[in-house]
Amino acid sequence: MKKKFLVALMCATMSASLLTGCGAGSSKSKTSSDPVNLTVWAAEEDQILTNELIEKFKAAHSDTTFNITVGVESEAKAKDDLLVDPEAGADVFAFASDQITSLVKANVLQNVQDTTTVKNNNVTGSVDAATVNGNLYAYPMSADNGYFLYYDSSIITADAAKSWDTLLAACNKAGKKTGMVLASGWYNAGFFFGADFTSTVKEDGGTTLNWNKTSSTGIKGTDVAQGILNISSNSAFKAITDGESSNAIATGDLGAIVSGTWDGVAVQKAFGKGYAATALPTYTCAGKQVATGSAAGYKLIGVNANSKQAGWSMELALFLTNEESQTSRFEQRQIGPSNINVGKSSAVQANVALAAVTAQNATNGVVQQAGDNYWEPAKTFGEILAQGNPDKTSIQTLLDNLVSAVAQGTK
Repeated sequence: MKKKFLVALMCATMSASLLTGCGAGSSKSKTSSDPVNLTVWAAEEDQILTNELIEKFKAAHSDTTFNITVGVESEAKAKDDLLVDPEAGADVFAFASDQITSLVKANVLQNVQDTTTVKNNNVTGSVDAATVNGNLYAYPMSADNGYFLYYDSSIITADAAKSWDTLLAACNKAGKKTGMVLASGWYNAGFFFGADFTSTVKEDGGTTLNWNKTSSTGIKGTDVAQGILNISSNSAFKAITDGESSNAIATGDLGAIVSGTWDGVAVQKAFGKGYAATALPTYTCAGKQVATGSAAGYKLIGVNANSKQAGWSMELALFLTNEESQTSRFEQRQIGPSNINVGKSSAVQANVALAAVTAQNATNGVVQQAGDNYWEPAKTFGEILAQGNPDKTSIQTLLDNLVSAVAQGTK
């Protein structure tokens, strides 16, 4: 990006003292000769790649001297460590998308200035994950955390894998089963998300669900729950305990399973030459086919709002997440891209699991928002559906109980 734009960006985002430096009194020679000191946090497994990308960034701005220090910081712990002392945190850091609400609330994240580039180049779900209250606060880096359908193509055709009805029929014919975790608020929420139902976190930490009502598409929550019951009661369906998917795969009983990239090796071993994956199938709901959504997770790169080099920090964050950098990240670490062009590349499409999760997240992946009190009631709700609602409790009552339980605040 041209220096002229960068200086304007720095003037627009830095503190008052730095704004003065961007004004008429500053000289071009001073801007280019003073070293730019930055600290970057990246996961341990990303250290080599991050340093390589930083060297490319320096080469692209050879008229400026940079002192960039790369520290080791887990993406899962970035929020916790930053909130201890935000001013001592890195200028640029990677973090998991489920941390963004807390970081924004604590005023730790700098607003993204070049929103057009970010929105045009990345899948919608990743942009949504980086957005809070309509404002973009981070740069999408990856989009490979979520679930999709693995299937054995030797017994299930690509067409049969497109709907739960035909998928279960194919498994039944082959004497196999389709496995999925239902006793989990992460997995069972996908059916509701696909029907345009929502979940949001309240100020007190409780979760607001509209699942006991009617979605914007005119589908009732009871219709969704009945659709899940129709699947779970099919003899070709196997309810899997959360965390036990690898054991279920190893039994050899499955012809298909809803899972994520973490089970790729186990599934490939089980299905052999039939190893295949795709976006989640549609399911029958209120007499029509409805998409099965999924709770998608993303990795983001943020800029510390306390950075003394906000302009350069944003420039670096944008570089670390651009098409070239995401291509390198995939080539070296097999990380699923959020960048649209990289996701469409032949190399990514050739990776069975990544192609599937990319396709799922691009169309029906939803950034799940849920408070701490959501998970146990949602698990119980899923267990009841997985067991076929043995007490024959009214579906409306089941949903009302769920919505009431998760609404309880935690703070």
